[in-house]
Amino acid sequence: MLRVLAVDDEEPALGELLYLLRADPRVRTAEGAGDATAALRRIGRALESGPDGDEAVDVVFLDIHMPGLTGLELARLLAGFVRPPHIVFVTAHEGFALQAFDLKAVDYVLKPVRRERLAEAVRRVHELVHATVAPAAAAVPEQIPVELGGVTRFVPVDDIAYVEAHGDYARLHTDHGSHLVRIPLSTLEERWADRGFVRIHRSHLVALGRIDELRLDGGATSVRIGGTDLAVSRRHARHLRDLLLRRAGG
Repeated sequence: MLRVLAVDDEEPALGELLYLLRADPRVRTAEGAGDATAALRRIGRALESGPDGDEAVDVVFLDIHMPGLTGLELARLLAGFVRPPHIVFVTAHEGFALQAFDLKAVDYVLKPVRRERLAEAVRRVHELVHATVAPAAAAVPEQIPVELGGVTRFVPVDDIAYVEAHGDYARLHTDHGSHLVRIPLSTLEERWADRGFVRIHRSHLVALGRIDELRLDGGATSVRIGGTDLAVSRRHARHLRDLLLRRAGG
């Protein structure tokens, strides 16, 4: 069961959040803190106690706009620790999802908090905490926030087959549809290089493992991913062929 710390400077909002968390059967304890400074002191005790200690905290449900340290600033501080607690942002503002993505937040819940939406966030944290029991499952799957009709959802990076450039935006293509995010393709190329994504064209970044076919037609090269054909530029063609051959040989 989860040991939870909820942080919000608005007392009614904090009280409602704690009430909902304590009603969830997956939550063992839920404590509250009225600002980031108090939260940091409590998390400091948790880190000193260790993951199995009496003071341990598994997850922090964190508001963003608070006096003094903001929730984002607190999350950045926690990211510097060796074994920080998981973070779930709970906020009335949609515009910080990208920062949450950079800070590897487990979820991003919008206020007013709905019981069902909070339960989904608790489920995600619960799965991650249990996954750490098995060393092979310890890695946290990376996700990217996308906006769908005013709701922020997190799409696993492993579900993305290829990415298409749209100026300062990028369209993520999965087996179930596509999502437009305000992140340049060059940023995703750098961030996901170690996850098997490779640039094949100025307009496309593809997951190497999702390529079904490499086609050579005269001097033109293309790849097929699912039912989609994507052109490979000449400057990327040789590198891509080498990567695919090494992958097949491995």
